[in-house]
Amino acid sequence: MPLTLMNDIHDTQRTSRDASRADSAFPDPVIEDDSSKGALFGYTIFTLGLALFIRFFVAAPYVVSGSSMEPNFHNWDYLITDRLTYRFEEPVRGDVIVFKLPQEPSRSLIKRVVGLPGDTVTVRDNRIEISNAAHPQGFVLDEPYLSEENFGGPSGISLTLGGDEFFVMGDNRRVSSDSRTWGVLPRENVVGRVLVRLFPLSQLGVLPAEARYLQD
Repeated sequence: MPLTLMNDIHDTQRTSRDASRADSAFPDPVIEDDSSKGALFGYTIFTLGLALFIRFFVAAPYVVSGSSMEPNFHNWDYLITDRLTYRFEEPVRGDVIVFKLPQEPSRSLIKRVVGLPGDTVTVRDNRIEISNAAHPQGFVLDEPYLSEENFGGPSGISLTLGGDEFFVMGDNRRVSSDSRTWGVLPRENVVGRVLVRLFPLSQLGVLPAEARYLQD
């Protein structure tokens, strides 16, 4: 091989090494792309907004505290309440609902709907009698979800409900503070119906303890 070519090769290698040193000494500036940060921020805001929308307009979690709905609901039962359905439909007799106490709206209670708008509800001798336009002679609610040891509480009560009023009671009639004590429940105070019980796992279910009646 001619010497000159060897020299040419050596010169080329040296030039390449020098260029590498120069590149390392003066690196190209790094330009950060803010699009990924913007996407993350946007995703965070969207997720938070969606969570808040679901919490206040679609569904909300509640934990039972107290014995007023025994034997069907107990302390620490973890429930998901459906806030959406009652925006399009009215509560039905036998629904288990969550609502704001009319006299103290900061308190949320869980009870069962037993009286609907237009009903006359009479509580007497551990029985609930309902009369309305469809049943002027009245009928007695069949309530197999109650336990005899939970009978009791205020009795001898009769109320006629207005167009936007409901009569609610706890399943533990002996201890429950409900429409027998503080009166009718305005429609505007209803939060939603109990949709799912998530805890305890042994009682996991949809529309837990919901009841329906032949007369309806």
